[in-house]
Amino acid sequence: METKCWIVDKEVDNKTRYPQIEEAAQALRLNEVVAFPTETVYGLGANALSDEAIAKIYEAKGRPSDNPLIVHIADTSQLEPLIVDIPEKAKRLMEAFWPGPLTIIFKKMPGRLSEKATAGMDTVGIRMPDHPVALKLISACGLPIAAPSANRSGKPSPTSAKHVWDDLAGKIAGVVDGGETGVGVESTVLDCTVEPPVILRPGGLSKEEIEDVIGHVEFDPALKNKDSKPKAPGMKYTHYAPNAPLYLVEGPIEKIQQLADAQRSAGKKVGILTTEENSSSYDADIVLSCGKRSELSTVAHELYGVLRQFNETEVDIIYSEVFPNTGIGAAVMNRLEKAAGHKWIR
Repeated sequence: METKCWIVDKEVDNKTRYPQIEEAAQALRLNEVVAFPTETVYGLGANALSDEAIAKIYEAKGRPSDNPLIVHIADTSQLEPLIVDIPEKAKRLMEAFWPGPLTIIFKKMPGRLSEKATAGMDTVGIRMPDHPVALKLISACGLPIAAPSANRSGKPSPTSAKHVWDDLAGKIAGVVDGGETGVGVESTVLDCTVEPPVILRPGGLSKEEIEDVIGHVEFDPALKNKDSKPKAPGMKYTHYAPNAPLYLVEGPIEKIQQLADAQRSAGKKVGILTTEENSSSYDADIVLSCGKRSELSTVAHELYGVLRQFNETEVDIIYSEVFPNTGIGAAVMNRLEKAAGHKWIR
């Protein structure tokens, strides 16, 4: 399949007609798969009403079809036909954080959405992305768009059009290139069909920010217990992993350096994932910084790109520092644990 690339300035406006976006929207209406930027990561979009279109997402990603997809909308008028009702807490969250990196789980309206998109569940995760190109594209096609991250299943999520191209060229109809994404980790997924609401996936919006609006929320126990069955899109299988085995090291710089020295003495090529503050403290084959420890938002923004960089270095093993598990740090640590397959050295 020929994959097209439509380059669009991120600062699109509502009044201007963009032929690139119109062409991409037409592909979506024809039940083709199109990657597009959001404020979190690039999404792999298809018509959420069509089994045929959704099947193409799973095929392109190599993703198991029992993993539900998040549905993206551009206006709240698209929401009501898809769901049974809007709980009061969900209304307050929508007013506070939409558009933005928050996916809300609702009871779905039977017979509307593709059963493949919701993996046969009676709920659906819906969000409104805070990216002008994404909103313009969704509006132009006039459809709710189901979109997981635009990468091969299990690999780090894409934060640039190049990442999408590297993974999916020849497998999808096109990529809308709107530049690099901002947040860098996926949206927070919050189940509002239960009380108290439950965070199924930490992401670009923190637990603390949500609680400021609606009060107490809880984390899904499956986030801590790797043997529990998670309910959130993208959380059921190993995810975000670089090619080399990744270990999370709980301890000081000296501990990580000792581990690296031992591996190098055995003839292994070692990578270390660290921060700007600590990068000069290590001696290893590859030392990569993923932002500032003092500003965890920069770590979230850089994380997937750094994991992909390791794939270009042919390292044999990667040791990673760990981060505070609060604020957006909860999302960072969730993604690192998934990338490491829960391999810790404590």
